[in-house]
Amino acid sequence: MDELDSEIVRLLQTDARRSNRELARQLGIAPSTCLERVRALHRRGVIRGYHADIDPAALNRGVQALVSVQVRPLSRAVIDAFKGYASGLPEVLHTFVLSGGDDFLLHVAVQDLDRLHAFLTDRLSKRGEITGFRTSVIFQQVSNTAPTRLPAPD
Repeated sequence: MDELDSEIVRLLQTDARRSNRELARQLGIAPSTCLERVRALHRRGVIRGYHADIDPAALNRGVQALVSVQVRPLSRAVIDAFKGYASGLPEVLHTFVLSGGDDFLLHVAVQDLDRLHAFLTDRLSKRGEITGFRTSVIFQQVSNTAPTRLPAPD
């Protein structure tokens, strides 16, 4: 990505609803050039899609938590099976496969603490491959919604 591509990405991250004409104007380039650059970023997989940022509380998900999970035995089949299971649960927003002491980190969002407790006891504790889990309730979340490209290593 060159500087122009990086600036296109930065502007789209801050407001993906802006028109191609507006984007081109802000960049100081022709709309046709801008459109071709954006299309090329899509083709290369740099831009993977657009989404609306929705308040979880508006979706009746007022309590969020991070659940660290350990599974055994550590095999590709067990990891893939649990990853598929966890990713399919409606309470789970993100599933991360990790290295280190924990094998998974689940970002969950539910209605209230009672529902979080039910998720942990009714869904996770019944899985035979899970040997342990720890839960951290999220009080506040701050996100970097427009990360910039880091320089290449020397």
